[in-house]
Amino acid sequence: MKTVDNYNFSNQKALIRVDFNVPLDADFNVTDDTRMRAALPTINKILADGGSVILMSHLGRPKDGPTDKYSLKHVVDHLSKLLNKPVAFASDCIGDVAKNAAAALKPGEVLLLENLRFHKEEEKGNADFAKQLSELGTFYVNDAFGTAHRAHASTAVIAQFFPGNKCFGFVMSGELASINKVLTSAEKPFTAIMGGAKVSDKILILEQLINKADNIIIGGGMAFTFVKAQGGKIGRSLVEDDKLETALNILEKAKAKGVNIYIPVDAVVADGFSNDANTQTVDINEIPDGWMGLDIGPETEKIFSDVIAFSKTILWNGPMGVFEMSSFEKGTKKVAMAIASATEGTAFSLIGGGDSVAAINKYELAGKVSYVSTGGGALLEYIESGSLPGVDAIEK
Repeated sequence: MKTVDNYNFSNQKALIRVDFNVPLDADFNVTDDTRMRAALPTINKILADGGSVILMSHLGRPKDGPTDKYSLKHVVDHLSKLLNKPVAFASDCIGDVAKNAAAALKPGEVLLLENLRFHKEEEKGNADFAKQLSELGTFYVNDAFGTAHRAHASTAVIAQFFPGNKCFGFVMSGELASINKVLTSAEKPFTAIMGGAKVSDKILILEQLINKADNIIIGGGMAFTFVKAQGGKIGRSLVEDDKLETALNILEKAKAKGVNIYIPVDAVVADGFSNDANTQTVDINEIPDGWMGLDIGPETEKIFSDVIAFSKTILWNGPMGVFEMSSFEKGTKKVAMAIASATEGTAFSLIGGGDSVAAINKYELAGKVSYVSTGGGALLEYIESGSLPGVDAIEK
Protein backbone atom coordinates (compact mmCIF):
# COMPACT_ATOMS: atom_id res chain seq x y z
CA MET A 1 0.00 0.00 0.00
CA LYS A 2 1.62 3.26 -1.16
CA THR A 3 1.30 5.96 1.52
CA VAL A 4 2.82 9.39 2.10
CA ASP A 5 5.56 7.61 4.06
CA ASN A 6 6.89 6.20 0.78
CA TYR A 7 7.61 9.62 -0.73
CA ASN A 8 9.58 12.79 -0.10
CA PHE A 9 7.43 15.84 -0.83
CA SER A 10 10.18 18.43 -1.01
CA ASN A 11 9.04 21.16 -3.44
CA GLN A 12 5.92 19.16 -4.32
CA LYS A 13 2.48 20.73 -4.28
CA ALA A 14 0.40 17.97 -2.74
CA LEU A 15 -3.28 18.06 -3.69
CA ILE A 16 -4.97 16.22 -0.82
CA ARG A 17 -8.59 15.04 -0.84
CA VAL A 18 -9.59 15.31 2.82
CA ASP A 19 -12.94 14.79 4.53
CA PHE A 20 -13.75 18.08 6.25
CA ASN A 21 -17.50 17.40 6.16
CA VAL A 22 -17.80 18.48 9.79
CA PRO A 23 -20.81 19.69 11.81
CA LEU A 24 -21.18 23.45 12.34
CA ASP A 25 -23.38 25.28 14.86
CA ALA A 26 -25.63 28.27 14.12
CA ASP A 27 -22.61 30.59 14.33
CA PHE A 28 -20.57 28.38 11.97
CA ASN A 29 -18.28 27.06 14.69
CA VAL A 30 -16.97 23.51 14.23
CA THR A 31 -18.67 21.35 16.87
CA ASP A 32 -16.80 18.10 16.18
CA ASP A 33 -13.35 18.29 14.57
CA THR A 34 -12.58 14.55 14.65
CA ARG A 35 -12.22 14.34 10.87
CA MET A 36 -10.05 17.44 10.71
CA ARG A 37 -7.71 16.17 13.41
CA ALA A 38 -7.49 12.81 11.65
CA ALA A 39 -5.99 14.55 8.57
CA LEU A 40 -3.26 16.40 10.51
CA PRO A 41 -0.55 13.67 10.37
CA THR A 42 -0.72 13.51 6.57
CA ILE A 43 -0.65 17.30 6.20
CA ASN A 44 2.20 17.71 8.69
CA LYS A 45 4.32 14.98 7.07
CA ILE A 46 4.17 16.72 3.70
CA LEU A 47 4.92 20.13 5.22
CA ALA A 48 7.85 18.69 7.20
CA ASP A 49 9.30 17.32 3.94
CA GLY A 50 9.32 20.84 2.51
CA GLY A 51 6.21 20.50 0.40
CA SER A 52 3.10 22.66 0.23
CA VAL A 53 -0.46 21.46 0.73
CA ILE A 54 -3.65 22.14 -1.25
CA LEU A 55 -6.71 20.73 0.53
CA MET A 56 -9.99 19.90 -1.18
CA SER A 57 -13.17 18.65 0.46
CA HIS A 58 -16.95 18.77 0.40
CA LEU A 59 -19.20 20.10 3.15
CA GLY A 60 -22.85 19.12 3.42
CA ARG A 61 -25.16 18.62 0.47
CA PRO A 62 -25.52 21.92 -1.39
CA LYS A 63 -28.26 21.58 -4.02
CA ASP A 64 -28.05 24.82 -5.98
CA GLY A 65 -24.40 25.77 -6.30
CA PRO A 66 -22.55 28.04 -3.85
CA THR A 67 -24.37 28.43 -0.52
CA ASP A 68 -22.88 30.38 2.37
CA LYS A 69 -23.80 27.85 5.05
CA TYR A 70 -21.89 25.15 3.16
CA SER A 71 -18.79 27.25 2.52
CA LEU A 72 -15.52 25.77 3.72
CA LYS A 73 -14.41 29.29 4.66
CA HIS A 74 -16.10 28.57 7.99
CA VAL A 75 -13.47 25.96 8.93
CA VAL A 76 -10.38 28.01 8.01
CA ASP A 77 -9.80 29.53 11.46
CA HIS A 78 -10.28 26.21 13.21
CA LEU A 79 -7.87 24.49 10.80
CA SER A 80 -5.31 27.27 11.34
CA LYS A 81 -5.42 26.63 15.09
CA LEU A 82 -5.05 22.87 14.62
CA LEU A 83 -2.04 23.32 12.32
CA ASN A 84 -0.66 26.26 14.30
CA LYS A 85 -0.11 28.20 11.07
CA PRO A 86 -2.15 30.41 8.74
CA VAL A 87 -4.29 28.69 6.11
CA ALA A 88 -5.04 30.46 2.85
CA PHE A 89 -8.50 30.09 1.31
CA ALA A 90 -9.54 30.07 -2.35
CA SER A 91 -13.17 31.10 -2.95
CA ASP A 92 -13.48 28.47 -5.69
CA CYS A 93 -11.89 25.08 -6.30
CA ILE A 94 -11.28 25.58 -10.03
CA GLY A 95 -10.75 28.56 -12.35
CA ASP A 96 -8.39 31.53 -12.02
CA VAL A 97 -9.04 32.05 -8.30
CA ALA A 98 -7.88 28.53 -7.47
CA LYS A 99 -5.06 28.52 -10.06
CA ASN A 100 -3.57 31.78 -8.83
CA ALA A 101 -3.78 30.76 -5.18
CA ALA A 102 -2.12 27.41 -5.89
CA ALA A 103 0.57 28.99 -8.05
CA ALA A 104 1.46 31.45 -5.29
CA LEU A 105 1.85 28.68 -2.69
CA LYS A 106 5.35 28.33 -1.22
CA PRO A 107 6.88 25.28 0.55
CA GLY A 108 5.43 24.93 4.03
CA GLU A 109 2.19 26.74 3.17
CA VAL A 110 -1.40 25.45 3.21
CA LEU A 111 -4.32 26.33 0.93
CA LEU A 112 -7.93 25.22 1.40
CA LEU A 113 -10.17 25.20 -1.68
CA GLU A 114 -13.88 26.04 -1.63
CA ASN A 115 -16.48 23.25 -1.38
CA LEU A 116 -16.11 20.79 -4.28
CA ARG A 117 -19.86 20.15 -4.34
CA PHE A 118 -20.57 23.74 -5.33
CA HIS A 119 -19.93 22.25 -8.79
CA LYS A 120 -22.34 19.50 -9.88
CA GLU A 121 -19.50 17.96 -11.90
CA GLU A 122 -17.89 16.71 -8.66
CA GLU A 123 -20.61 14.18 -7.81
CA LYS A 124 -21.09 13.30 -11.48
CA GLY A 125 -17.45 12.21 -11.69
CA ASN A 126 -16.82 14.61 -14.57
CA ALA A 127 -13.36 14.04 -16.10
CA ASP A 128 -12.89 17.64 -17.27
CA PHE A 129 -13.64 18.94 -13.75
CA ALA A 130 -11.18 16.39 -12.32
CA LYS A 131 -8.54 17.54 -14.82
CA GLN A 132 -8.99 21.18 -13.76
CA LEU A 133 -8.51 20.16 -10.12
CA SER A 134 -5.43 18.10 -11.02
CA GLU A 135 -3.71 21.11 -12.59
CA LEU A 136 -3.45 22.75 -9.16
CA GLY A 137 -0.92 20.27 -7.77
CA THR A 138 1.97 17.99 -8.68
CA PHE A 139 1.08 15.03 -6.46
CA TYR A 140 -2.32 13.53 -5.50
CA VAL A 141 -3.05 12.16 -2.04
CA ASN A 142 -6.39 10.58 -1.15
CA ASP A 143 -7.00 10.80 2.60
CA ALA A 144 -10.82 10.89 2.60
CA PHE A 145 -12.00 7.40 3.51
CA GLY A 146 -15.50 8.69 4.24
CA THR A 147 -16.03 9.42 0.53
CA ALA A 148 -13.92 6.60 -0.95
CA HIS A 149 -17.06 4.67 -1.88
CA ARG A 150 -18.19 7.47 -4.19
CA ALA A 151 -16.88 7.57 -7.77
CA HIS A 152 -16.63 11.36 -7.62
CA ALA A 153 -14.24 13.55 -9.57
CA SER A 154 -11.98 14.29 -6.59
CA THR A 155 -11.91 10.76 -5.17
CA ALA A 156 -11.70 8.39 -8.14
CA VAL A 157 -11.45 10.17 -11.49
CA ILE A 158 -8.65 12.61 -10.62
CA ALA A 159 -6.06 9.92 -9.87
CA GLN A 160 -5.60 9.13 -13.59
CA PHE A 161 -3.93 12.52 -14.06
CA PHE A 162 -1.16 11.63 -11.57
CA PRO A 163 0.48 8.46 -12.94
CA GLY A 164 3.24 7.53 -10.50
CA ASN A 165 2.48 10.54 -8.30
CA LYS A 166 -0.43 9.33 -6.20
CA CYS A 167 -0.81 7.61 -2.84
CA PHE A 168 -2.95 7.21 0.27
CA GLY A 169 -2.75 9.48 3.28
CA PHE A 170 -2.54 8.11 6.83
CA VAL A 171 -6.31 8.15 7.37
CA MET A 172 -6.93 6.01 4.30
CA SER A 173 -4.08 3.61 4.98
CA GLY A 174 -5.10 3.21 8.62
CA GLU A 175 -8.71 2.53 7.67
CA LEU A 176 -7.78 -0.03 5.01
CA ALA A 177 -5.28 -1.79 7.25
CA SER A 178 -7.87 -2.09 10.04
CA ILE A 179 -10.63 -3.39 7.76
CA ASN A 180 -8.30 -5.87 6.08
CA LYS A 181 -7.21 -7.10 9.50
CA VAL A 182 -10.86 -7.85 10.29
CA LEU A 183 -11.79 -9.30 6.89
CA THR A 184 -8.70 -11.25 5.87
CA SER A 185 -6.70 -12.06 8.99
CA ALA A 186 -9.17 -11.95 11.86
CA GLU A 187 -8.09 -13.85 14.93
CA LYS A 188 -10.85 -16.21 16.03
CA PRO A 189 -13.42 -16.01 17.50
CA PHE A 190 -14.54 -13.12 15.28
CA THR A 191 -17.73 -11.41 16.46
CA ALA A 192 -19.66 -8.92 14.30
CA ILE A 193 -22.19 -6.71 16.10
CA MET A 194 -24.87 -5.29 13.84
CA GLY A 195 -27.43 -2.76 15.03
CA GLY A 196 -29.40 0.12 13.62
CA ALA A 197 -32.91 0.42 12.27
CA LYS A 198 -33.22 -1.64 9.10
CA VAL A 199 -32.37 -5.12 7.91
CA SER A 200 -32.51 -3.79 4.32
CA ASP A 201 -29.47 -1.58 5.01
CA LYS A 202 -27.46 -4.56 6.23
CA ILE A 203 -28.49 -7.50 4.02
CA LEU A 204 -25.34 -7.57 1.89
CA ILE A 205 -23.02 -7.02 4.82
CA LEU A 206 -24.71 -9.77 6.84
CA GLU A 207 -24.33 -12.19 3.93
CA GLN A 208 -20.61 -11.34 3.68
CA LEU A 209 -20.11 -11.66 7.42
CA ILE A 210 -21.70 -15.12 7.46
CA ASN A 211 -18.66 -16.20 5.41
CA LYS A 212 -16.20 -14.63 7.83
CA ALA A 213 -17.54 -14.32 11.38
CA ASP A 214 -17.99 -16.94 14.11
CA ASN A 215 -20.67 -14.91 15.90
CA ILE A 216 -23.13 -12.28 14.66
CA ILE A 217 -24.96 -10.21 17.26
CA ILE A 218 -28.09 -8.44 16.04
CA GLY A 219 -29.59 -5.53 17.98
CA GLY A 220 -31.40 -2.27 17.38
CA GLY A 221 -34.60 -1.88 15.38
CA MET A 222 -33.51 -4.48 12.82
CA ALA A 223 -33.77 -7.21 15.45
CA PHE A 224 -37.58 -7.02 15.47
CA THR A 225 -37.78 -8.12 11.84
CA PHE A 226 -35.93 -11.30 12.85
CA VAL A 227 -38.18 -11.75 15.89
CA LYS A 228 -41.39 -11.36 13.88
CA ALA A 229 -40.06 -13.63 11.12
CA GLN A 230 -39.76 -16.40 13.72
CA GLY A 231 -43.30 -15.87 15.03
CA GLY A 232 -42.68 -13.45 17.89
CA LYS A 233 -45.13 -10.71 18.90
CA ILE A 234 -43.45 -7.32 18.56
CA GLY A 235 -46.28 -4.83 19.28
CA ARG A 236 -45.60 -1.49 17.58
CA SER A 237 -41.86 -2.10 17.25
CA LEU A 238 -40.06 -1.13 14.06
CA VAL A 239 -40.31 -3.87 11.43
CA GLU A 240 -39.80 -4.41 7.70
CA ASP A 241 -42.58 -6.79 6.75
CA ASP A 242 -41.18 -7.19 3.25
CA LYS A 243 -37.91 -8.50 4.71
CA LEU A 244 -39.27 -11.29 6.91
CA GLU A 245 -38.31 -13.94 4.34
CA THR A 246 -34.88 -12.33 3.99
CA ALA A 247 -34.35 -12.55 7.74
CA LEU A 248 -35.21 -16.25 7.73
CA ASN A 249 -32.84 -16.84 4.81
CA ILE A 250 -30.02 -15.14 6.70
CA LEU A 251 -30.67 -17.35 9.74
CA GLU A 252 -30.67 -20.47 7.54
CA LYS A 253 -27.42 -19.51 5.80
CA ALA A 254 -25.75 -18.82 9.14
CA LYS A 255 -26.86 -22.18 10.54
CA ALA A 256 -25.55 -23.98 7.45
CA LYS A 257 -22.16 -22.29 7.89
CA GLY A 258 -22.02 -22.97 11.64
CA VAL A 259 -22.19 -19.26 12.49
CA ASN A 260 -23.90 -18.34 15.76
CA ILE A 261 -26.51 -15.59 15.40
CA TYR A 262 -27.56 -13.91 18.63
CA ILE A 263 -30.92 -12.11 18.67
CA PRO A 264 -32.19 -10.29 21.80
CA VAL A 265 -34.18 -12.38 24.28
CA ASP A 266 -35.71 -9.42 26.12
CA ALA A 267 -36.37 -5.76 25.41
CA VAL A 268 -37.03 -2.47 27.14
CA VAL A 269 -40.34 -1.37 25.66
CA ALA A 270 -42.22 1.93 25.81
CA ASP A 271 -45.77 3.10 25.15
CA GLY A 272 -44.47 6.01 23.06
CA PHE A 273 -41.34 7.20 21.25
CA SER A 274 -40.28 9.54 24.03
CA ASN A 275 -37.68 9.62 26.78
CA ASP A 276 -40.54 10.21 29.24
CA ALA A 277 -42.74 7.34 28.02
CA ASN A 278 -43.81 4.55 30.36
CA THR A 279 -41.41 1.59 30.12
CA GLN A 280 -41.22 -2.06 31.07
CA THR A 281 -38.90 -4.98 30.34
CA VAL A 282 -40.50 -7.96 28.57
CA ASP A 283 -39.66 -11.14 26.69
CA ILE A 284 -38.68 -10.16 23.13
CA ASN A 285 -41.38 -12.48 21.73
CA GLU A 286 -44.15 -11.11 23.95
CA ILE A 287 -44.22 -7.34 23.42
CA PRO A 288 -47.73 -6.09 24.28
CA ASP A 289 -49.93 -4.44 21.67
CA GLY A 290 -49.32 -0.68 21.54
CA TRP A 291 -45.79 -0.96 22.98
CA MET A 292 -42.52 -0.68 21.06
CA GLY A 293 -39.05 -2.04 21.75
CA LEU A 294 -36.49 0.77 22.11
CA ASP A 295 -33.54 -1.04 23.75
CA ILE A 296 -32.27 -4.51 24.54
CA GLY A 297 -33.06 -5.84 28.00
CA PRO A 298 -30.75 -6.87 30.87
CA GLU A 299 -30.70 -10.58 30.00
CA THR A 300 -29.68 -9.74 26.44
CA GLU A 301 -27.02 -7.34 27.71
CA LYS A 302 -25.47 -10.22 29.66
CA ILE A 303 -25.59 -12.68 26.75
CA PHE A 304 -24.09 -10.16 24.31
CA SER A 305 -21.40 -9.08 26.79
CA ASP A 306 -20.36 -12.70 27.41
CA VAL A 307 -19.99 -13.36 23.65
CA ILE A 308 -17.93 -10.18 23.25
CA ALA A 309 -15.73 -11.06 26.23
CA PHE A 310 -14.58 -14.29 24.57
CA SER A 311 -13.93 -12.68 21.17
CA LYS A 312 -10.51 -11.95 19.68
CA THR A 313 -11.76 -9.79 16.76
CA ILE A 314 -14.77 -7.46 17.03
CA LEU A 315 -16.56 -5.38 14.39
CA TRP A 316 -19.32 -3.06 15.62
CA ASN A 317 -21.75 -1.21 13.36
CA GLY A 318 -25.02 0.16 14.75
CA PRO A 319 -26.48 0.84 18.22
CA MET A 320 -28.57 -1.56 20.30
CA GLY A 321 -31.38 0.92 20.90
CA VAL A 322 -32.35 4.59 20.81
CA PHE A 323 -29.20 5.54 22.72
CA GLU A 324 -29.77 9.26 22.09
CA MET A 325 -32.47 9.03 24.80
CA SER A 326 -31.16 8.33 28.31
CA SER A 327 -34.02 5.92 29.03
CA PHE A 328 -32.92 3.65 26.16
CA GLU A 329 -29.14 3.95 26.10
CA LYS A 330 -28.18 1.22 28.56
CA GLY A 331 -27.89 -1.59 26.02
CA THR A 332 -25.66 0.39 23.66
CA LYS A 333 -23.51 1.57 26.57
CA LYS A 334 -23.12 -2.00 27.92
CA VAL A 335 -22.05 -3.27 24.50
CA ALA A 336 -19.58 -0.39 24.10
CA MET A 337 -18.09 -1.10 27.52
CA ALA A 338 -17.88 -4.83 26.79
CA ILE A 339 -15.96 -4.08 23.57
CA ALA A 340 -13.58 -1.75 25.45
CA SER A 341 -13.03 -4.42 28.11
CA ALA A 342 -12.31 -7.13 25.52
CA THR A 343 -9.88 -4.78 23.75
CA GLU A 344 -8.11 -4.17 27.04
CA GLY A 345 -7.45 -7.90 27.00
CA THR A 346 -6.19 -9.11 23.63
CA ALA A 347 -9.04 -8.41 21.20
CA PHE A 348 -8.83 -6.19 18.11
CA SER A 349 -11.90 -3.96 17.79
CA LEU A 350 -13.05 -1.90 14.81
CA ILE A 351 -15.90 0.58 15.31
CA GLY A 352 -17.63 1.87 12.19
CA GLY A 353 -20.76 3.82 11.32
CA GLY A 354 -21.89 7.22 12.53
CA ASP A 355 -24.07 6.03 15.42
CA SER A 356 -21.53 3.52 16.74
CA VAL A 357 -18.78 6.14 16.60
CA ALA A 358 -21.09 8.65 18.31
CA ALA A 359 -21.76 6.11 21.07
CA ILE A 360 -18.06 5.33 21.57
CA ASN A 361 -17.36 9.06 21.83
CA LYS A 362 -20.38 9.69 24.09
CA TYR A 363 -19.09 7.16 26.61
CA GLU A 364 -15.49 8.38 26.19
CA LEU A 365 -14.22 4.99 25.05
CA ALA A 366 -12.50 5.99 21.77
CA GLY A 367 -9.10 5.51 23.38
CA LYS A 368 -10.05 2.05 24.63
CA VAL A 369 -10.89 0.40 21.29
CA SER A 370 -8.44 -0.51 18.53
CA TYR A 371 -9.74 1.64 15.69
CA VAL A 372 -12.62 4.07 15.14
CA SER A 373 -13.52 4.37 11.45
CA THR A 374 -14.22 7.82 9.98
CA GLY A 375 -16.43 6.46 7.21
CA GLY A 376 -19.53 4.40 7.98
CA GLY A 377 -20.88 4.06 4.44
CA ALA A 378 -17.44 3.41 2.97
CA LEU A 379 -16.69 0.81 5.63
CA LEU A 380 -19.90 -1.10 4.92
CA GLU A 381 -19.42 -0.95 1.15
CA TYR A 382 -15.84 -2.18 1.44
CA ILE A 383 -17.00 -5.15 3.51
CA GLU A 384 -19.84 -5.82 1.04
CA SER A 385 -17.85 -5.59 -2.19
CA GLY A 386 -14.17 -5.86 -1.24
CA SER A 387 -13.27 -2.67 -3.11
CA LEU A 388 -14.02 1.06 -3.32
CA PRO A 389 -13.68 3.48 -6.27
CA GLY A 390 -11.36 5.79 -4.30
CA VAL A 391 -9.13 2.87 -3.33
CA ASP A 392 -9.00 1.29 -6.78
CA ALA A 393 -8.03 4.65 -8.33
CA ILE A 394 -4.81 4.72 -6.28
CA GLU A 395 -3.95 1.03 -6.45
CA LYS A 396 -4.47 0.56 -10.20
